[in-house]
Amino acid sequence: MSFGAVERLMALRYLGSRRREGFISVIAWFSLLGIALGVATLIIVMSVMNGFRAELLGRILGANGHLTVYSNDGPFEGYADLAERLAQLEGVELVVPQIQAQVIVTVDEQARGGVVRALRPEDLLERELISGNIERGDIAGYTAGEGVLVGTRLARAFRVGAGQEITVLSPQSTTTVIGSVPRMKSYPIAAEFEIGMFEYDSSFIYVPLELAQIFFRMKNQVNAIEVFVEDPDAVRDVNTAIRANLGRGWRVVDWQQANSSFFNAVKVERNVMFLILSLIILVAAFNILSGQYMLVKGKGRDIAILRTMGASRGAILRVFFMSGAAIGLIGTALGVGIGIVFTDNIKTIQGWVEDLTRTQVFNPEIYFLTNLPAVRDPVEVLQVVAMALGISLLAPLLPAWQAARLDPVEALRYE
Repeated sequence: MSFGAVERLMALRYLGSRRREGFISVIAWFSLLGIALGVATLIIVMSVMNGFRAELLGRILGANGHLTVYSNDGPFEGYADLAERLAQLEGVELVVPQIQAQVIVTVDEQARGGVVRALRPEDLLERELISGNIERGDIAGYTAGEGVLVGTRLARAFRVGAGQEITVLSPQSTTTVIGSVPRMKSYPIAAEFEIGMFEYDSSFIYVPLELAQIFFRMKNQVNAIEVFVEDPDAVRDVNTAIRANLGRGWRVVDWQQANSSFFNAVKVERNVMFLILSLIILVAAFNILSGQYMLVKGKGRDIAILRTMGASRGAILRVFFMSGAAIGLIGTALGVGIGIVFTDNIKTIQGWVEDLTRTQVFNPEIYFLTNLPAVRDPVEVLQVVAMALGISLLAPLLPAWQAARLDPVEALRYE
């Protein structure tokens, strides 16, 4: 057997529980579990943060355009020609003329705020996030221009459904001989949609464009044009191209401008969580450091005997370095496994926790989404593994170096 194999066997032996070193072995196990939990927690939290951002971005950009074009003069005509012109620009995927308005929705004696989005039927069918998530009813009523689409949570709040009616009140009033009268209209509900984002499911109403033009008195007019691009991250380039094409008198707002504070907050929170959770691994590394120091102190006689038998300082250093590094390697591998299994089954685990505690651990009114998302980034996993291994391999270096410098004569003097 080579001396390298002997070094590895000795390193592994020092990790086991012996009579006098049992406490050291306990510290080693706690260090291993600390690193495993730190790595797993980092992977899980970073995956959830990634999933949270991806889900919000997908739903926000699915229910809203990547860019929205407004006229400085209010509602405008000729929107069909303008939409066709914008569709010819490079990077533009879809152009949707529409009416956007804030309204009051009433049913019987109940009332709450709502948002009207009026689209042509063919444009709504292109919006997979809406047309592909019809929960109840039939979208045919919308395409025929006879009914509206409402979010499931809005319908639930009013206790209405497909086939029933809701009344919409506009903030703009109508002047009559008896004074100003609120403008209102009742529409039958054709279907209910659910896109999984609380804000939209509880307030959005999709109305056929022709019906909305009559209600808001915008004959042959719209007040906004939404533009979807091929690459949302390159939206600034398309923004510049649209401004150059339209000239003065128009305002263009892209999704990065409209949601900058929100996504910046998510990014800051993500970075802070990474920094805080990294301290778990750092604490575990200090446990490795203290455990290895205690091991070196307790193995002074063994070190002296090995040195007198011809073991070099490098061999002693490698034995104690491998003993400490094994804790980091095993703990990191265990943490990666736990993190991957957890993120792959996070919805199932969420269901178990909710069934056990009989509470909703992911309230959509607070977190905007109805499910806990997780998107694991391989690059981030590698970064976590590299950080954990780096800290774990640095921790045992100093105790191993101290063991290598131990003088055999001093170690055996009082034996």
